[in-house]
Amino acid sequence: MIGMVRLALAGLVAIMAMGTARAEDALKAKVGVLRLSSSAPVFIAQDKGYFREAGLEVELKFFDAAQPIAVATTSGDVDFGVTAFTAGLYNLAGKGTLKVIGGMSREKPGYPLIGYFASNNAYAAGLKTPKDLAGKRVAMTQVGSSFHYSLGLLADKYGFKLADVKIVPLQSLSNAAAALKGETVDAALLPISTARKLMDEGGAKFLGWVGDETPWQLGAVFASPKTLTNKALVTKFLGVLAKADREYHDVILASMKDGVAPINDKTKPLLEIIAKYTNLPVEQVVGNCAYIDPDGKLDVKNVDNQIKWLQEQGFADKGFDAEAIIAKDYVKAD
Repeated sequence: MIGMVRLALAGLVAIMAMGTARAEDALKAKVGVLRLSSSAPVFIAQDKGYFREAGLEVELKFFDAAQPIAVATTSGDVDFGVTAFTAGLYNLAGKGTLKVIGGMSREKPGYPLIGYFASNNAYAAGLKTPKDLAGKRVAMTQVGSSFHYSLGLLADKYGFKLADVKIVPLQSLSNAAAALKGETVDAALLPISTARKLMDEGGAKFLGWVGDETPWQLGAVFASPKTLTNKALVTKFLGVLAKADREYHDVILASMKDGVAPINDKTKPLLEIIAKYTNLPVEQVVGNCAYIDPDGKLDVKNVDNQIKWLQEQGFADKGFDAEAIIAKDYVKAD
């Protein structure tokens, strides 16, 4: 009897040891993201255990602007960044401290994400459409941000000078929203998840969507050269994201109509995950689903155009192009 007890205890200890070994064997990674639907596949992979199933122990670190994620990736505070392209990100990549390893969100017609919004006073004074932004005070997170580039594309489209727009960099989405509500700026570029509360409270007016006006490759997945030396980690991470990209596309994006996803038995579980990580009710998430290529492809040509535009404006250093900052072993080009 005693022998049987000892045998059972020995088996239990062995099982516990195996569990501990597996936990220790898991590849660990910190991922920098924003609480936006543009990171939906990351949230799905984390919440549904896809990272864990692949032998990854992932910790999400949340930021309030894109540029700090690039800086954190360079410094080693996070291993991967998933966010929008910015001039700062490109400058870091141009110096060799970052590499783009995959595509993420895109501005695309029919998929509401970033919008142009006017203050109530400016709207009453005639700011009714995006092309009316010429000569106005416009809030955004940072100079050279994705919002700045979007505004530059808009200026090119409607033939007004970007230099005539008074850019007001406020470092965070929450600060830009507060400035719009407080009437200290005429307009702001904001993700709908940030702007919706303002509109619901009557604190801002909607002018239009960036995706409808000027489609472009907004976001990407990137890592530092140090992280890239761990090929097993990078390969597994991107493999899991590819699985989540496809699920998000086939379940949510494929069901959307007029920019809104339906809530049904198939879509609700994923919508609830996105709601959980973006701190929004599901009823708001349905109209806030960013487009993401189902295969995680990157529009390399558009990335090159972004770099050239930012270099021409003096926001990005000269001497590099898209080819120089892309990790070709991992990027699926569109």
